[in-house]
Amino acid sequence: MFFTTNRITLRTALLAGAALFVGAAFSLSAPSQTQTTASPDRAAIEEVLKGISRGRSLAQVAISPDGKRLAWIEGTKEGAEIRVAPLDELAKYERVTAAAKPEQHCREGHIAWSPDAQSLVFFSDCANPGQSDLYLARQGSPARRLTELKGYVEAPAFSPDGKSVAFLYVEGATRPAGALAAMKPPSGVIGEGDAEIQRVAIVHVDAEKPEIAEWVTPANLHAYEFDWRPDGQGLAYVAANPPGENNWWVAKLYTQQLDGEPRAILAPAEIPGPLHGLQIAVPRWSPDGKQIAFIGGLMSDQGVTGGDVWVVSAVGGQPVNLTPQRTATACWLEWSGTDQLIVSSLKGGNVQLERLHLDGNEAASFDAPLYDLPASIGDGRFELSVSSDKDHRLFVFQSSSFDHAPEIFLSKSAGCPTCRFMSLYLTQLSHFNDGVAPAWGKSVSLTWKSDKFNVQGWLTLPIDYDPAKKYPLIVVVHGGPASAVVARWNTGAMSAAAFSALGYFVLMPNPRGSFGQGEEFTQANRKDFGYGDLRDILAGVDAVEAAYPVDPNRVGLTGWSYGGFMAMFAVTQTQRFKAAVAGPGISNWLSYYGENSIDQWMTPYFGAPVYDDPAVYAKSSAINFIKNVTTPTLVVVGDRDGECPAPQSYEFWHALRARHVPTQLVVYPNEGHMFADPAHRRDVMERAAEWFDRYLPPAP
Repeated sequence: MFFTTNRITLRTALLAGAALFVGAAFSLSAPSQTQTTASPDRAAIEEVLKGISRGRSLAQVAISPDGKRLAWIEGTKEGAEIRVAPLDELAKYERVTAAAKPEQHCREGHIAWSPDAQSLVFFSDCANPGQSDLYLARQGSPARRLTELKGYVEAPAFSPDGKSVAFLYVEGATRPAGALAAMKPPSGVIGEGDAEIQRVAIVHVDAEKPEIAEWVTPANLHAYEFDWRPDGQGLAYVAANPPGENNWWVAKLYTQQLDGEPRAILAPAEIPGPLHGLQIAVPRWSPDGKQIAFIGGLMSDQGVTGGDVWVVSAVGGQPVNLTPQRTATACWLEWSGTDQLIVSSLKGGNVQLERLHLDGNEAASFDAPLYDLPASIGDGRFELSVSSDKDHRLFVFQSSSFDHAPEIFLSKSAGCPTCRFMSLYLTQLSHFNDGVAPAWGKSVSLTWKSDKFNVQGWLTLPIDYDPAKKYPLIVVVHGGPASAVVARWNTGAMSAAAFSALGYFVLMPNPRGSFGQGEEFTQANRKDFGYGDLRDILAGVDAVEAAYPVDPNRVGLTGWSYGGFMAMFAVTQTQRFKAAVAGPGISNWLSYYGENSIDQWMTPYFGAPVYDDPAVYAKSSAINFIKNVTTPTLVVVGDRDGECPAPQSYEFWHALRARHVPTQLVVYPNEGHMFADPAHRRDVMERAAEWFDRYLPPAP
């Protein structure tokens, strides 16, 4: 439930009541207490938000297998465009599109190169607005439509021989797959017969006319991600019984012949050892077809991957952990030989790319990092994934930091791919954002001690920082909890950039439960939500106050998803925070268990379903400590959020109002866990800014 880092409540009475009030949004507040000071001019806040929304955006990047060309998706005024250019001359790009005319702009993306580097496939809705189909573009020829589809599609991948393309497909989809999008409004018989199942489908690239894709995976399994077998005759994939948004946490690893039946070769819920009951992701078949590598660990969200590197025989058996006790979190991997893996990891606040050598499965060793960057990196497919040529000597990704807008970089390995030592350098390939400077303050990485842990976090200083002045501080807690804040060009609403531009210090901690320091740290908040991680956060506030001119009477707290829970829970445990803004969160873990549509994520953290051990859920429920709250708290939520359903926000707001604590609840219509409407996202930031300005005012 990260984002926070992809459900429908059964409390229909409450949602029906909400429908009477929601327009653009509705709010209810405690009388007079919320009107203690004048709010700032909303127009002024809008100007600040416009000022930080600078720079051109990049989505996916992909280097051709021969290492000669680069394809990327770049944001434009019309939306986004697919562009292809020689690797060393990006300025000489050509637009790749299914559009019939240059002035036509469609929804296009999800690019993949053919093994021979001569073709590129992508999804486009040019032929049927609102419905994406697969297209193939060869150099010098117009793009050709390959499919006639009806539903949600993503993740195309060529077969090893280049004759077919597999992709994920939800036929007849009414919404994107996963839990982040708005859930369908509840009606009729709930939870029976309405599951939308994502499957792997394939299409042949030499077809003379568009085809209806052929199914590979069965209709009774929801597939999340897949990898081609080296001979192109089968797949490995992670899948679970429907509903897909709920059962990723209990998914199994399957192998399957294209014309055969699925075979589960690994079920974490059924095996002994440290992987028991945890999650698996990023399956990758070894070049010799004998084993499958994957990331395994405690993960709170599909798509937000982190853990150790594991391998299992392609015919099944007990998996082997190649990186036990490692103080870093592996997020993505790829084979670079029968005994080597490329691993992209998060270590502290930095991202690293390393080559892992397998020495007989029982031992493994890393080379020195190919790079070690205080930045975000990725090629647009997975967390920290990079695009490489077929020899794994060239690695391309887009990268940004708090201080630098996104650009495309090349990491080039010298020497043979089997050498134990390689020199590496980074080359900036693009200059899309030359001259774009941050409209917010400087950011620094901090580390502090809390209990036995060294906790890392990021501090963004106020714009035009003057060390002779006292400033307010806002703590932003990330979602997950299994995720992490990394340095990135963040110009969105509810971001450190926005608060910094408004004159705040902003602390973004990575407390226990986060990625970046290994599995022990990630698992350190099991059965302890809100306690150890709050100690980590408060220790971070202490560290900031000791080093910077922060007014201790002007400290606020905010977060979304698990961060929303932390905002709700923290104000029941401490009066340290003088104002709070809780994005969609959880106020009562016992009632939440029966309201959300992703209850499977909870058992690995709480140790048992709520019906078997209600006490461990009650221990971390803010509602049970509501009499302690004095902190003015703004609460926001989407009315169709399945991850943190609206009744959780109602319950918290209702209790604060009954206790005469200044509060306000804002419900946004037709929004899921991740708000889709830009106007709603902007409104959240504006309301948050007004709330903090009201309750964290400067001394008279």
